Formats: sequence, structure tokens, C-alpha cells
Amino acid sequence: MTAVSKVVFRTPPTAHLGALLLAVAATPFAFAEPGFFVIYLLPILMIIWVGRHRTTADTDGVTARDMFTSRTMAWDDLASLKIDRGHVSAVGTDGTVTRLPGVRLRHVSLLSQVSGGRIPDPAATADEESPATPDTSAE
Repeated sequence: MTAVSKVVFRTPPTAHLGALLLAVAATPFAFAEPGFFVIYLLPILMIIWVGRHRTTADTDGVTARDMFTSRTMAWDDLASLKIDRGHVSAVGTDGTVTRLPGVRLRHVSLLSQVSGGRIPDPAATADEESPATPDTSAE
């Protein structure tokens, strides 16, 4: 298995299609009255959001970027991960909770690899804790 040194979790680029469809649908309204062209700001904001909304994890720590904010946490400052309805948040040693955009429950194993094992891999611990199945075949 190869070592992972950096991984980026982001909203899929196909989300830009939603902004494009919204711009097309807004065109009749934008030209209906003077000043209605500001309706195009909504698709522009959607494109900016898709481009900015991400979580970057590397060997030093994790960086969560949202529309207007960015927060970097070193792996040593991370107390635990909080999972709520499939969304993952980082809980710092000071108790602050930072949502990790783009990170889902299925990505925790990858975070474990990037962190160098500082975050336990739930898939690996489940395999280790499962008891061996006894051989029930008749002799």
C-alpha cells in the first residue's frame, strides 16, 4: 500500500452545472425589468462556493475552507472526529468544533492514512476486533 501525503476533499465539479442551469433559467427574469440582472449574482456565488468549499489534509494537519473562512488544525490539536448524519467535523483539544467540508464517513479511513495513524481507522479496528469464525465443519 502506498503512503498518502496529501488529499483534498471537495464538492464535485459537476455542481457547476446547477449554477449554469440556474443562470439559464434566470435569463427571462433578468431582462424583464431594469435592475433584475442582479439575479445573476446567485449563480456566480454558487460557482465561487463550489470552488472554495473544501478540506485539505496533509501530513501536517487539516485545513477546512468554507465560503468566507479557513481554519487549519495540526494533527496534535485534533482531539477527535464528530460524525453527524454522515458529515464529519473535527473537534479540537480546546473543544472547538470545525466542520470539514467535503469529508464524509467513508473518507475517515483516508484521513487515517494521511494523519499517519493519529486518527484511528474504523475499518481496520473493526477487522481486528471481529472474532475468528470457528470451524463448524463436520469431520
